[in-house]
Amino acid sequence: MACKENCNCTLFHKDVIDKVENKMKDDKTYIEISELLKVMSDLTRIKMLEAISEDELCVCDLGHVLGITKSAVSHQLKTLKKYNLVSSNRIGKMVYYKLKNKAIIDLIHASYKELRG
Repeated sequence: MACKENCNCTLFHKDVIDKVENKMKDDKTYIEISELLKVMSDLTRIKMLEAISEDELCVCDLGHVLGITKSAVSHQLKTLKKYNLVSSNRIGKMVYYKLKNKAIIDLIHASYKELRG
């Protein structure tokens, strides 16, 4: 059996090829994954996600932990909220933020382990 299009090679492992093709997602899904990873590729946002991974923090506390202004924190939170990565909890006049999905911090920790061996 020949490969698709202009390739002259022979498929030796059709069962493996079929399995791989069946697990592949549509392009829209891969574009969404790419966009999510772009959002997470920012140093400040990675640190912010780590900071709120277990405890809720307000904008002021996040600014203190990260060493950035409240305005910068708010800007980054807006992006993280747009991609549904953080949740907010209003208590009186204060708004507290927390990581919405544990899988995100697991990805960050797995990346750290990969880098550190």
